[in-house]
Amino acid sequence: MSSRTPRGAVTETASRAVRVPRRMALGLLVGLGGCNLMPGWRDKGDSGDQLNKLLKVPEMPDLIGEAATPQGLTFVSVEGVAAINRLPGTGGTVPPSSFRDQLVEEMKKHEVPDPNRFLERSETALVRVQAIIPPGVRRGDPIDLRVISPPQTGATDLHGGWLMDTRLRQQQTLSGALRKSEVLVVGTGQILTRASSEGGEDITQKLQGIVLGGGRIQQDRMMGLFIRGEYKHVKIAAEMAKAINQRFYFFEGRNRGGIANPREDDYIEITVHPRYRRNIHRLMAVVGKVAAKGESQDTQHRLVELGKRMAEPTTAAEAALQLEALGERAIPTLLEAVRNSDAEIRFYAAEALAYLDRSEAIEPLERLIAAHPAFRHPGLLALEGMDNRSSLDALRRLMNQPSIETRYGAFRSIRRRPDGKVALRPVAVATGVDFYTVASETQPFIAVSLVDKAEIVLFGPDCPVEIPDFLMGPGGLVIRADEEQAGHLRVSRFRPGADDRRATVPATVSGLLAGIGATGGDYGDCVSVLRAAKQKQFMACNVAIDPLPKAQREYHGEDSVEPSDPATVPPSNLDAETVEEPSSRWWVWWKRDAN
Repeated sequence: MSSRTPRGAVTETASRAVRVPRRMALGLLVGLGGCNLMPGWRDKGDSGDQLNKLLKVPEMPDLIGEAATPQGLTFVSVEGVAAINRLPGTGGTVPPSSFRDQLVEEMKKHEVPDPNRFLERSETALVRVQAIIPPGVRRGDPIDLRVISPPQTGATDLHGGWLMDTRLRQQQTLSGALRKSEVLVVGTGQILTRASSEGGEDITQKLQGIVLGGGRIQQDRMMGLFIRGEYKHVKIAAEMAKAINQRFYFFEGRNRGGIANPREDDYIEITVHPRYRRNIHRLMAVVGKVAAKGESQDTQHRLVELGKRMAEPTTAAEAALQLEALGERAIPTLLEAVRNSDAEIRFYAAEALAYLDRSEAIEPLERLIAAHPAFRHPGLLALEGMDNRSSLDALRRLMNQPSIETRYGAFRSIRRRPDGKVALRPVAVATGVDFYTVASETQPFIAVSLVDKAEIVLFGPDCPVEIPDFLMGPGGLVIRADEEQAGHLRVSRFRPGADDRRATVPATVSGLLAGIGATGGDYGDCVSVLRAAKQKQFMACNVAIDPLPKAQREYHGEDSVEPSDPATVPPSNLDAETVEEPSSRWWVWWKRDAN
């Protein structure tokens, strides 16, 4: 598998053998030299057994996963305290607490003048900030931040607030003392409150929110393989890394490199291959299925056996991973399986072919994603990671499916691809808010993002907005039909101590959003107004809050339709209870599955 160079990967010329790490080799030589330098040690009766044990190379396992376990696949929680400013008088006094002490200390470190006075202003508030760092991230990657106002603060609403620069660390209490790591995430940005996305009036909803993509990772999170004790040896580590690099490689000029680097006699560092950037757990699963001895005379026999297992739905998923680990040699077996009459077998075969960047995967994946909810999340990830141009065309076609989660999931996959900027062209309707219009042949709807980016996507033609009297929005927004221009809206914003702002815009969804932005509105204003307009039936378009395909769904057979599939019950309003089964919580951002 060739591709661009992953950051931190090991490179070497194609003719050069895998090098043994210097520390490992030196340690082995010192150990051997010590046999001659320390005769007292050699005179012990069991010295021969100890030396043989030291020099004996364990027998190589069949598969990497039999001798090594993945490391670095956990999620890391980080937190800190920060200040919110730009609040329209809804902040408040911060009472004495450990959180206030932490924030004041942090502000003093960064030479903020008179931090105590700053925290007493009605335009500011103190909040706790949390983030969950996924595995495999790199320095500079964006991450969502969760904002929570601690108890007993004077703040009443965080809507419209801006999270000031904050630094997040791991925190743990050891022996009664709070221990903190170095800074792992820094962040800032506009807050979207729960009240904006849920439409509630509960004070708790107004004092919790998210900053979409507002954090930046400060350190690469490395992954690797820990070699178990019975296989711990310099040569084992080197040979296993060599086998992995024969399967996962890239070219940098004339040099060839791989993703595996044996750092110690019991540890191999793994760099994420670009094709698996969005599916790191799959990469590590496939690495574990790589033959530790490399290709051998047994490979053909293994292919025959895996072909038989691919024909059985109960063993097809595991067999597909092993075939994917074999690489190019496994393609004929996978191509045969992708023509199987069983949908589950076809999917596992097509998914493996996609990660091998084979165009034969595209058509079956497109059909299976459209037909079966269980295959949507992994299938879209597979298409997203392909370099093949035809995979982009398939994702475009999927944006015409009846299922709103299929359409929005396909959109998100396109946007995250390197060629997505050409396929999708956003319009900035407010500061930091991207608005997309996507042509669609099915029922129009609006998707609102609660992950990664502040974005609103309109599938279908621009939706009319008809306001018979007026619509009140947050932050002093008032929207009414323009009396002088038919088919237009008058968007006004009135705030104490600030000049009134007005804009006249077409009476459509795109016009409404542009008017909110023109009067100083932010993402929270846009989301709140869309929700209110739908609830009051001022527009016909359905509105879906983050309707992404769910991970880890179970496949229930060819003729079954999962009750949690939003395509079967498209939302006519924003009341979550009317559009979802209890097991499907894709409306509620803090309960949803990770993407």
